[in-house]
Amino acid sequence: MLRGLLRFAAVTLLFSAWGAEAAPLPVQHYVSLRSDKAYLRQGPSYAHRVLWVYRHKGYPLAVTASFDVWRRVRAVDGTVGWMSAQMLSDRRTVLVTAAGRSPIRAAPAPGARLVGLAEKGAIAEVEACVLTACRIAGQGIKGWIDKSRIWGVGPEEVFK
Repeated sequence: MLRGLLRFAAVTLLFSAWGAEAAPLPVQHYVSLRSDKAYLRQGPSYAHRVLWVYRHKGYPLAVTASFDVWRRVRAVDGTVGWMSAQMLSDRRTVLVTAAGRSPIRAAPAPGARLVGLAEKGAIAEVEACVLTACRIAGQGIKGWIDKSRIWGVGPEEVFK
């Protein structure tokens, strides 16, 4: 009977550890893909299985951990894996995630002059962020976009 309880406890502990891994990992910082082809791996070595191949230079990722020259990253859809630091750049970008077209304005205020529209899935460089919006640049357009419409910056992140 005791052996059965120990086995049950071990299985319960194992499932609890998996459940802890499923919780969102804290973001250390955001990065972007350095090239137009990067491999997301199951673990921090070239021997680990490739989970996904990213094919879009500049795509933003959140770094959640580091091990040697490897970074555990999370994509906008929640996919988590390991990527060589050589494939990553500190250049900040964001991904437009809101449905439809997102207004890009001349100033961070909601009523500011409209300078462009960003489609869902568009990637832009980030130049600055205030509490509610970020100044982005891409396709010859520079302006401010509401943080609720993008992914690649923290909700309370502010920088110039």
